[in-house]
Amino acid sequence: MTTNRYLALDVLRGITVTLMIIVNNSGNGATTFAPLHHAKWHGFTPTDWIFPTFLFVVGNAMSFSLEKYAVVDNGEFLKKVFKRAAIIFILGYLMYWFPFVHEQDGQIVFKSIGETRIFGVLQRIALCYLLASLILHFWKDRGAIIFSVIALLGYWLLLYAFGDYTLAGNAVLKLDLSLFGPHHLYHGSGIPFDPEGLLSTLPAIVNVIAGYWTGRFIQQKGNSYETIAKLMITGTFLLFVAMSWDMVFPVNKRIWTSSFVLYSVGWDLLILSILIFIIDIKNEKRWTYFFEVFGRNTLFIYILSEIGTIVFEIKIGEEQLSTWLYQHVFRLTGDYTGSLLFAVSWMFVCWSVGYWMDKKKLHLKV
Repeated sequence: MTTNRYLALDVLRGITVTLMIIVNNSGNGATTFAPLHHAKWHGFTPTDWIFPTFLFVVGNAMSFSLEKYAVVDNGEFLKKVFKRAAIIFILGYLMYWFPFVHEQDGQIVFKSIGETRIFGVLQRIALCYLLASLILHFWKDRGAIIFSVIALLGYWLLLYAFGDYTLAGNAVLKLDLSLFGPHHLYHGSGIPFDPEGLLSTLPAIVNVIAGYWTGRFIQQKGNSYETIAKLMITGTFLLFVAMSWDMVFPVNKRIWTSSFVLYSVGWDLLILSILIFIIDIKNEKRWTYFFEVFGRNTLFIYILSEIGTIVFEIKIGEEQLSTWLYQHVFRLTGDYTGSLLFAVSWMFVCWSVGYWMDKKKLHLKV
């Protein structure tokens, strides 16, 4: 069970999962409220905050696990982190391949592995977790600081030198196309382009490292007014730097620009400081259990939610299941409201599974 001292970290993780399920399962994309859309390209919406925060809370968790790994030999450490990263990566890959078959010329045939997307959300989490763990374990804080600076500035240089900041001309796309070809990329942006591409994983590692430092700072300083003040000052400073950098290197989630890293971490620190104030200083905990449910089986519930998204693509007649449900059930409350209620309803289904697991003390860890 989560201790009161670190409850804010668990609640932040739960909030992230809650919002991730809602934004990924809109009943109808054309009638979705604007804050639940990603920015079309440059810019930042509340939805763009979710995934980098997911990485941030991975770093929070690492501030506890790496302390345990510090007392084991390097061989055991490497075995643990590589195994965990591999499992998460493979789960992400299989999720995009699922349900492994499709209809072709009236027959059910296996989906070609040659056309399966390689990278994605879980794959990025796996890679960022692995690389951040190695950096922090072997290079310690000083090495992690040096890496973070080089990663953010170096990524800026790479994108400037080998392309531009447009969808069709960025270096992230060019590298992915040259290494993997168009069939292994995401196809939801109008052209083959993966927002979780290989090159843009480099700056994303810094989100995890920032989460690690934040989690360790809270453990060392405790949940006090001083902690809240320092988190808010740092968060505000990062937002200022990010908005200044935005003038020459735009905040952009899809190519995960360095300014986007600082901007998202800045918001993470501000929101976390508010949570600490409400939960630990004001001792308002009656509302937290809802989010704790998501925080205790994060990976399982996320995969469940994504499998559900795929199942919603099953056709009823000429319509997908999600479209049929939206048109015949949820749309009765209004176009935009119905789209939101569809997403919220599926989120509650996932929460109910998590609630049952928590009551049965089934906490699945990788």
